[in-house]
Amino acid sequence: MIVGLIIACEVAFWVLLAAGLATRYLLRMPRTGLALLLCEPLLEAVLFAVTAVDLKNGAEPDWRHGLAAVYIGFTVGFGRATITWADAWVAHRCAGGPPPVRPPKYGAARTRHEWKVAGRWILASGVAIALLQAAVWYVGDGGDTGSLRVWQTRMLWVIGINLVIAASYTLFPKKAPTRSG
Repeated sequence: MIVGLIIACEVAFWVLLAAGLATRYLLRMPRTGLALLLCEPLLEAVLFAVTAVDLKNGAEPDWRHGLAAVYIGFTVGFGRATITWADAWVAHRCAGGPPPVRPPKYGAARTRHEWKVAGRWILASGVAIALLQAAVWYVGDGGDTGSLRVWQTRMLWVIGINLVIAASYTLFPKKAPTRSG
């Protein structure tokens, strides 16, 4: 049931995003479009509540509950950036707005970009770790929480990998190609 709900939340995210942007730019109803976009966090609230109820009703914590926490964390870390990107893209394509800003390719600007991306991953992973820890405490000593702990370890790996990537751009910044001629 939890995996189906996660899939439904993902589909609903994109449907709400498309409906919000279509209402905003194609129907020229920016407030209604914004209201649809603001409904996005409700999806995560529903997923969180259903997962908590599932655990409360005695379900043994497993990978599905961990995946729900990771999905919520990912949405917290990347949801706004995804909506902002899609909004800029649709504004450009449908409303004559400027093209979306592309990430910088070189130098300090690229390094800052990589640290921002790492920050989003750290936020996403931190939220997931916190939700997983709350689930561990919620289940208590009577349940097997090993699968939730495995997800916490995976999220620590995600944080570590993203820190290494961002640090590599700090230590070895990508330089623009030199023109000879």
